[in-house]
Amino acid sequence: MLRLLIGVFALIALSGTGLSDQPLEIKIGYIHQAPSRIRISLIDVPAANDGLAGAQLAIDDDNATGRFLNQRYTLLEKLVGENDDPVAAMNSLADQGASFIVTSLDADRLLKTADAGKARGETFINAFALDERLREQDCRANVIHVAPTRSMLADGLAQYLVWKKWRKWMLIVGSHEKDGLFADALRHAATRFGAKIVDERVFKDNGGARRTDSGVAEIQQQMPVVTQGASDHDVLVAADESEVFAGYLPYRTWDPRPVAGSAGLVPTTWDAAFDQWGAVQLQNRFTKTFQRSMTAHDMQVWTAVRMIGEAAARSSSGEPGKMLAYMKSPEFSVAAFKGQKLTLRDWNLQLRQPILLFDGRNTVSVSPQDGFLHQVSTLDTLGLDRPETKCTLK
Repeated sequence: MLRLLIGVFALIALSGTGLSDQPLEIKIGYIHQAPSRIRISLIDVPAANDGLAGAQLAIDDDNATGRFLNQRYTLLEKLVGENDDPVAAMNSLADQGASFIVTSLDADRLLKTADAGKARGETFINAFALDERLREQDCRANVIHVAPTRSMLADGLAQYLVWKKWRKWMLIVGSHEKDGLFADALRHAATRFGAKIVDERVFKDNGGARRTDSGVAEIQQQMPVVTQGASDHDVLVAADESEVFAGYLPYRTWDPRPVAGSAGLVPTTWDAAFDQWGAVQLQNRFTKTFQRSMTAHDMQVWTAVRMIGEAAARSSSGEPGKMLAYMKSPEFSVAAFKGQKLTLRDWNLQLRQPILLFDGRNTVSVSPQDGFLHQVSTLDTLGLDRPETKCTLK
């Protein structure tokens, strides 16, 4: 017995002197594009490191766990400009040993990169693009999605509005393609949960300066006219991903009605005021490190990087095939300060997650709402369900 104890202490001493095995190196790639800085409000203009900061914090968290498992994580990042080829960035990261690459790219660039990376065995985790088609007709077996879909956001909002018995909606839609896609999700959500769109209008973007000396006076005159003469409604719902008009609606509508959707009560995956389920400690660590608040984009990238770390830790392997197999297995989950473990939908590789409803200062509610039931997971009441999917993973 004495000899056994001496041997154990000797092993501990050796590990403390650096004579143990070298840690397993796991390199995680991140491809991102510069965030659009066009916002209605100056306080909403994203930081230059929006998203990247989430990746950097997650790498620290991965390494905090990895030290106990003899694993070491390194972040390799590539910023691509508007005219840069993201495939070249992917190849560079793959050449450096990154088999998992988190992306903050739009849908077209993500698909191009994922298709090129398939031959190299790369797995991508989408932390940015909301497009339904990426999880449906354009789904890929090597693309996992942490970013929510528009239908998940719309369903989360719709559940709360219906719970409040605000079932009569006035819908105002922007004139850009992304606005129309969000409007489609809102229409689907209204039908799904028993709301009714009693009036629908289009706000045409005619260009021009967004900020002029007379801007406030013009907006104060314009917004009531846009909403004048509407059918009786409980709430005004705006679809304006292009950030053209929705931010001007609250307190300026013809009828005194709450605003939701792209302004007012906004569905999101994260907000700076969220403080439940231990979120405060993450918020505080992020603020201390980066001297700003954590955005939804930051949180989505953080979650993606943590998923990779979780897969490596739970599979006890840095081998990409084993990590991916575990990530796609029923045993996989990731904790993300949302009150429950988040899992992947096996039919389209979308991460199940609650949706927060944020009013600009506080988290008003969290969906799914009580009473919206599902035979598998209440989180599957958010977004297109298995029977609705058009995805064939390939």
